[in-house]
Amino acid sequence: MNKIKKALAIATVLCAPQLHSYAQTAWKMQPVGIQTRWAKDVNPDNVLPDYPRPQMVRNEWKNLNGLWEYAIMPKGPAMPHEFDGQILVPFPIESALSGVKKTLLPNQYLWYKRTITINKSDKRTLLHFGAVDFQATVYVNGKEVGGHTGGYQHFSIDITEALKAGNNELLVRVWDPTDQGPNPHGKQVLQPQNIMYTASSGIWQTVWLETVPAAHIEGLVMTPSIDSNHLRLVVNTTGNAKDYTIEAVASNGSSIKGKPGTNLLLPVASAHLWSPEDPYLYNLNVRLLYKGKVVDTVGSYFGMRKIEIKKDDQGIDRIFLNNKYTFNLGVLDQGFWPEGLYTAPTEEALKFDILAIRNMGYNTIRKHIKLEPARWYYHADHIGMLVWQDMVTCAGDGPDAHEEFEKENKENIAQLHNYPSIVVWVLFNEGWARYDQKRLTEWMKNADPSRIIDGHTGENYDRGSPQNPMDKWASSDLTDIHDYPGPGIAPALPGKARVLGEWGGVRVITPNHQWNAADGWGYIQVQAADFSRKYEFMLKHLKVFEEEGLSGSIYTEPFDVETEENGMMTYDREVIKIPAEKLRQIHRSLVPAAESFAWNGFKAKTADTANPDLQYATLLQQYKQGKKDPEFLRDLAMMAVRVNDKANASMIANDYITGLQDPFNRTNLTFIQQFTRSSKDAGFQIFLKQPEKVDKVLGVHQAVNKVMGIIFAEDIAPYVTGKDANPDWNALEKSVVGKYGAPGEEIVWRAKTIHFLNRNDWPNFAATAAPYVEKYGARVSPNELNSFAWTVFENVSDKGILTSALSWSKRSVQQQEDPNFMDTYANLLYKLGQKDEAISWEQKALNLAPDNAKQTFQTALDKMKSGENTWK
Repeated sequence: MNKIKKALAIATVLCAPQLHSYAQTAWKMQPVGIQTRWAKDVNPDNVLPDYPRPQMVRNEWKNLNGLWEYAIMPKGPAMPHEFDGQILVPFPIESALSGVKKTLLPNQYLWYKRTITINKSDKRTLLHFGAVDFQATVYVNGKEVGGHTGGYQHFSIDITEALKAGNNELLVRVWDPTDQGPNPHGKQVLQPQNIMYTASSGIWQTVWLETVPAAHIEGLVMTPSIDSNHLRLVVNTTGNAKDYTIEAVASNGSSIKGKPGTNLLLPVASAHLWSPEDPYLYNLNVRLLYKGKVVDTVGSYFGMRKIEIKKDDQGIDRIFLNNKYTFNLGVLDQGFWPEGLYTAPTEEALKFDILAIRNMGYNTIRKHIKLEPARWYYHADHIGMLVWQDMVTCAGDGPDAHEEFEKENKENIAQLHNYPSIVVWVLFNEGWARYDQKRLTEWMKNADPSRIIDGHTGENYDRGSPQNPMDKWASSDLTDIHDYPGPGIAPALPGKARVLGEWGGVRVITPNHQWNAADGWGYIQVQAADFSRKYEFMLKHLKVFEEEGLSGSIYTEPFDVETEENGMMTYDREVIKIPAEKLRQIHRSLVPAAESFAWNGFKAKTADTANPDLQYATLLQQYKQGKKDPEFLRDLAMMAVRVNDKANASMIANDYITGLQDPFNRTNLTFIQQFTRSSKDAGFQIFLKQPEKVDKVLGVHQAVNKVMGIIFAEDIAPYVTGKDANPDWNALEKSVVGKYGAPGEEIVWRAKTIHFLNRNDWPNFAATAAPYVEKYGARVSPNELNSFAWTVFENVSDKGILTSALSWSKRSVQQQEDPNFMDTYANLLYKLGQKDEAISWEQKALNLAPDNAKQTFQTALDKMKSGENTWK
């Protein structure tokens, strides 16, 4: 056992007796449709017990994972006097493993409480959080001691002065707006669907205490240089560095002494290089001395490796690892778990994902729009996996979102700097909230010149993309496109390697291993029996592109994630859809060492290549003979859809829905939503009569939108279809409202508004739209409000109608800071004679506009300033 492993083992043993404060009996995992094999191993008395910071190990620590009290309260100054129950830390409150499984809303605070027992000494006590999403405020014995903003970064607070001997109350307040604030939140949303998933609010990584001397080591910065045969080491410490010395000793016997906070060059002669084939790591012992006496010691490790872009023998710019061309064959790993969401259930589970991906013959993981706990990167370092690390997407176009994005990026790069596995930083993805790309790419390169910078992955998906190819990946080391299903190849630009940042996305339906079968999807779909041949064919094309100059590819994806069923394995990690040995054999053409990546500990079932739908006729006969148990009905309805038996699918689904005891969970409601197509279907009355319960699960306005769609198709469309349609709107409204109430009125008014809009009947359009927007505007999207307003601006001169349109435009601007909405508002103001205010708003629109649209806004602004009409 090497030195670092010894230190980790000792630390774990020391903290083990101190892990729990509450009895296990009150906690149980909440129900979840599928779960991994590790969920059953979660024990509140021993939750994620391993030392959480493996690159800076000390022995004196205490793990605070386990059962805490929790309360959800409205945002406000009040602290909770009573708590709602117990929560298992560090699992997000939305997760089954938390024992709570509740959604945290943007207008709420989540409070945590537990007791910590302290023996007072002359040392300092640090409270560490692996990550809390999003904004945390920490109190000890009623005193605010610190906090942190940002959902993915670790932070520490010296709580010594607030402590007393004996029991102390620790209180943590969390605010997390998820996708409704300026916070980078990755794939988390309040209403998960498609490529967006369930939120992970609150504490989602290990919480722990550590005892340190007053002057202690605060952080290490390690940067290898294989060409100069040294490791550049900076040891940051607290307090005044005078009379303090650093001494570092590596496992190869090399050592260095110097002052804290300075560049120390640790010699590493004839370095044993780190690579996926040979992930060799050096252990490092770092000591802080005061006048020659050791006052603090930490254990660490480092790897000697180099990553760069350089030309191969044919003059093609490629990715080189340790001065050798290395194709980066990777997968898009999103880091979600059915029972833990952002948090893996156990250490074994966390490690499994990396080993399983390597076992498939891949040498690269693109960690997609999420940062993992430190131990994930520790395993990547030790297992031998190249990592492309995404930044977590900027939350929006406003200054608050930009400020938070840049602050967190700075923390991310500093936090992850020391891991040799990380070889690429990825800044922007598919144009999502992209801004100042060149500036931020150059900032990132200056912040860490030791790694490759991918300034924009999937640039071809950016609707605001620059026209000039040289600007698309300005200052980036890579050109990077996405191609589904693909593969494809990025364009060649001087000094840049070409990579395929995402491709694949092949769905293989795997019954009984799906998060929600009714909502499952993929970019393309094949039968299990055909997937191996399909994938092998795609890889042959990928090899052709590699020969043309492609240096890396990222397949979507290693594991299904919720309803996105594109994984090589199912979400529960139970079924692999192509045997691992076959995948390694396929991958040898791009990764010659793929066969050596085999892992004997890998356990998973191979997907059943028999097509279950071939049994449909037999199962349908069983149904007609009276078999009606719920699981059978649900599966048979889904099968009927797949074989295109629409009539029986509807009948079977109605039988299932009618028999539901509790329709109001996401799995059941998404099924009901899929199979409710007419007012006669069983689900229609659920959506019509209990919209609040439906919306609480599926999201705002989902019930009424479903109902209105059906009402329109059945009761309104026959009267408004065709160019000569001239419905009797009064009679239609009386009939529809009489049958359906308020949803009927809303859809009639909406249909009437659009009817007059399409016929350019501006007086009737305005007369109808005004009350419609006034009463039901909360359900009219800002895009549609803007469209209504812009159409009036372009076609109407009547000031009364223009004034109505101005109010609609104002609503859209209030709902979303979009330069197009601001431009509409400015133009309406201008047409109404409010020139100064119009110019002010058009300037705001210009400031927010993407580069390729600025000229349009500038032209409008110039016309306003010169008094010219901005309309035809």
